[in-house]
Formats: sequence, structure tokens, C-alpha cells
Amino acid sequence: MKDFYIPDLRELLDNAAEKFGDRAFIKYIEDGEIKEKSYIEVRDDSLAVCRRLIYDSVCNKHIAIAGKTSYSFIIYFFGILLSGNVAVPFSPDISTADAVNLFDYADIDIVMYDDYFAADTDKIGVALPRIWKFINTSDKEIFQRITKDFSSESKYANLADFKVDKNKCALIIYTSGTTGKRKGVMLSTNSLISNLMYTDYCEALGEGNVALSVLPMHHIYCFSGDCVRNLIDGVTVCLNDDLRNLNSNLAKFQPSVMRIVPMIAQSLLQRIRVLTGRKNNPLTLEEAKEKVFGKNIRWLISGGAYLNPELVEEYDRLGIYLRQGYGMTEAGCRISVPDETVSNESVGRVIDICDIRTQNGEIQVKTPSVMLGYYKMPEETKKIFTIDGWLRTGDIGYVTEDRQLFITGRLKNLIILSGGENVSPEAIEKKFAPIHEVSEVQIYAENDRIIAEVFPDDEFCALQGIKDIKSVISEKIKKMNNTAKASHIISELRLRDVPFERTANGKIKRKETVVSK
Repeated sequence: MKDFYIPDLRELLDNAAEKFGDRAFIKYIEDGEIKEKSYIEVRDDSLAVCRRLIYDSVCNKHIAIAGKTSYSFIIYFFGILLSGNVAVPFSPDISTADAVNLFDYADIDIVMYDDYFAADTDKIGVALPRIWKFINTSDKEIFQRITKDFSSESKYANLADFKVDKNKCALIIYTSGTTGKRKGVMLSTNSLISNLMYTDYCEALGEGNVALSVLPMHHIYCFSGDCVRNLIDGVTVCLNDDLRNLNSNLAKFQPSVMRIVPMIAQSLLQRIRVLTGRKNNPLTLEEAKEKVFGKNIRWLISGGAYLNPELVEEYDRLGIYLRQGYGMTEAGCRISVPDETVSNESVGRVIDICDIRTQNGEIQVKTPSVMLGYYKMPEETKKIFTIDGWLRTGDIGYVTEDRQLFITGRLKNLIILSGGENVSPEAIEKKFAPIHEVSEVQIYAENDRIIAEVFPDDEFCALQGIKDIKSVISEKIKKMNNTAKASHIISELRLRDVPFERTANGKIKRKETVVSK
């Protein structure tokens, strides 16, 4: 693990403003037009929000912030962190019942929300009287008044002249909860920023690039990578407020890089397949690529779920690097990052600020960006660390001599059959990668029988003229079973009419395995 200095967020903003100045850092759509904010403006507006919070005596408070990705969301988020308060981000579509439960457990004092916030603020206020202020971050008049009245030229300028304790809790990020109760991961400023101080193995992702931010900013993967890391690297960040606007925003912003999840990579590739495969006026591969991505796309960085190596190869043929990284909120975000030379099946190379080992197959890490613990969950915190202080990832895998990391499964997902055999569902699911008729698959067990539940790719099947989809997939499963060991043989195929339920960051929620006794 390398030694390095960890700046605070104020230093990062000041350094970026000095180095990149009036260059556009954030671009976004407002009233149908592209607006842009420079590195200097982002720093100044963030400090204005910081000063306003301090002026209102908002100190050491837990502030929920729920909203779609927007310029004001980023500035309020930065302002919370700069003022020494604790930011607790949530999805804007959180229900009133979930908001009451999570806000109560997280000891929320103030709620910042936008116009897309689904919960009922009046009901939340009644249920949780400790919340003493609700702030609508979509209100342009309030935002403009704050940035003007609390600017560096105002009489309140010196309110931002203090040092935040870099070791205290600055963020509580709630995990997506694929199984079990959601946990609040406590991260300090040191955790957030030290995780960004790695040496990038890919030189093509630095200064001068244009990134399109498509994932929810309330997840650490997006906030850390698309926002704070790009602040350091001198990358212009274009905001996609809603996935429904992705196609139009790709055309408007013409990005060179995007951080995505595999589901988005698959969806965009499917658009290219449709454009090149249609009977009337089919496009060439290059024409379809430009139609879908624009003229400048070079890199797609995937995370959050398994990435099909065949998908990587298809993107390679398009001249687009699609590679995956790996991380977890508890580690501050990233553990490994990709480059052009890693194996299609790896999740990148372990970053140089992280030490890694495997114990009984489980990947374990040590890094200065590790979390402080789970909020109000001391027993859960204790479980995730080994006796000698290594963070248990819960993932099964191995590391090569050149620090490439390979994930082969998830400990908690292991199917243990009545005969004692351990079956990794992910290992079987990966075998479905070449089967284009399958859009999504989940493997689980019922009474010692391995079940494959599939959501078919109806659009692909229609293009191929396939009517009996189940028979086609069944035949391919038979071939798969011919080379599988006994414990991995699929006994039953089930088709679904709708996609699997997913978490907020795109992971499929797992079914519980039922094993006969």
C-alpha cells in the first residue's frame, strides 16, 4: 500500500478551481438548453451553501438529501460536507413509509429534497418531530439567493474558514439491501477522498474527457467516481437526470466516457443490434454506434454487477472499451479499476492504496478508505471485520501476480445442497452469457433441484423469428448440462413475463433457496 497525503474536500475544490479555472466542470439541461458551470463556480457555490448552513447554526447535524442528479443536488451535497455536517443521501422515489423508517433510524435533523421526491413531507414532519427543516433543492430562487448572499464577496465570507475533522463521520450511505436489512455505511472525509488517490492504470480517462453521469448520485459509485474523482482529473461531467433521457442526452453531450452498470451496457448494445438488424434501411455498425453513442465515446466503466465477457468482446468490435471495476461502499468505493490490458473476465487491477488477500476463498482488503462502521449496528460492524482488522467483502475470488482480481461468486448466495455440495449460482448464471435469447437469469434451488428462472429477450427472439422461446433455451441448457458436474445440473427452466425486481443500483434481488431436509 502506497503512502500518500489525503486532502480534504475544501482543498480539492480550491485546487481544481486554481488549476482548471473557468473550464466547464458540470453541464446539464435546463429549460431545454445546455447550461454549464465552471470549476470556479462549483467551488464558490458549494462554499456559499456551506456558509448558509453555518449561519443557520446547522452544525453536526444529519441531513438527508434526496433527489435526482442535478447541479443543485451536487452543490447542496458538497455544502453539507464542507460545513462539517453529515450527508445522508437517498433516492428521490423513496416511499413515505420507508422515508419515515430510515430517517428515524438515521437520526435525520434536516431534509433536503427536490421536486421528484415521492415521499410526503407533511406526513414525515408529523411522524418525526425532530426534523426541524425541509429544504426544496429544486427552488431556483432560494438557490440563487444563497449563492448571492453568501458568496466570497459577502460579509459572511469568513464563515467557511474552518477545518473539518477529516476523521469524523461525514457520510452515511445506505446499502441497497439485496438481502436482509439495509445498513448505513459511515464514511469520513478521509474515507471518501483517500479512495480517490490511487494511481490510475488507464491514461485515457484523464483531463480533457467528457463524462456522462447516468447513475444515481445518491450511490457512492456515482458520487465518488462521476463527481469527486472527475473534479481531481479535470473531466467535464454532463448530468443525465433520468434514464429515460439517456438516448437524447448521449446525442446532446457527445461523451467520451461513462460509468454504467451491465444492464445499461446491454440495453445500449441492443439498440445497435436493432438498428443494424432491421429489414428496412439497416444501418452499418459504425452508423449505429454513432447513432446510439455519438461520435466521441471511447470508454465504458462498468460496476455493480457481473459483466458478461461476451458483451466486452462485442464492444471491442465497436472500438469501445467496456471494462469492469469492483468495489463496495464499506471500502469507501473502489477496490479495483480497469485498463485496456486486463482480462475480459477480471474486475480490473487492485488499486495501489489497497492491500488484498484471500482467506478460505473470500476476498479481504485493508485500505485507508475503509468505513468507520455501520450506523448504530455494532454487531454487524464486528461481523464484517476479521479479528486482525481486514474488511470481509463476502465475495469469493482470487488475485493474480499482476494484481488482476477475479470474482467467482458470493458467499451469502452459495447454495448448499442436502448432500453438502456448495453451488455458486453466479458460476451457473455466467454460462448463460452466450445465449442471446436470455435477457436476465437467476439460479436458485428448490428441494435439491437447481432452477433456472429466465426473463427472455423478446426483441431479439422476434428479430430471429423464434416463436417457441422456451424450447430453444431448453435445448441450450441441455448442452450446458452435458458438461456440468452433477451438483450444477439445471433441473428446471422457468420463464417469466416481467424482468426481475432490482435494487436501486440495478442489482437483481435474489430469491431464497429452499433445500429439503
